[in-house]
Amino acid sequence: MFTGLIEEIGRIKVLKMREKDLEIGVKCSFAGDLSLGESVATSGICLTVTRIEDDAFFAYAMPETVKLTTLGQKKVGDPLNLERALLPTDRLGGHLVAGHIDGTGTVTSLEEGERWLELQISAPSSLLSQIARKGSIAIDGVSLTVTAVGADYFRVAIIPVTRDQTTLGTLKVGSLVNLETDQIAKYVERLLEASKTNE
Repeated sequence: MFTGLIEEIGRIKVLKMREKDLEIGVKCSFAGDLSLGESVATSGICLTVTRIEDDAFFAYAMPETVKLTTLGQKKVGDPLNLERALLPTDRLGGHLVAGHIDGTGTVTSLEEGERWLELQISAPSSLLSQIARKGSIAIDGVSLTVTAVGADYFRVAIIPVTRDQTTLGTLKVGSLVNLETDQIAKYVERLLEASKTNE
């Protein structure tokens, strides 16, 4: 479990596509503090550490992960938002993030505000039904508040500290991002579906 508060920006050191899965090596300052089997949210994707070499940790992304996320489009040197798993004693400053990506969205506009950057992101209808104004969403692992929802898009505002300390400040129109919708919204939608089936 994570909070969506990014610890640091890592860099892809190794990226090996195999038949269907992918091995990734990520360079970061805390690689030496990790343990085998530990979870790290990597641009929002929960990956399990399989080995540690010098200043990098390695993990495997299964076919479903490659299919549903932006990992398959990354290259060596690309930056990634990193967050280690939440400890029971940690403050929950963001929102509960599982690291299970629901799908991807595409940045369709960026508007400079007085002290913020507003992003508009198109998303599949299956995800938009789980996104609500003033609700929570994780974009590339970053915990954000939804400012508006339209027929095929939603908006978020990025404050300067988030812009500077995550990869969101490098996004452009057309950028693909990982999306994880709010867990409560998923359960509510599932309950509503079940109640309709039982009618």
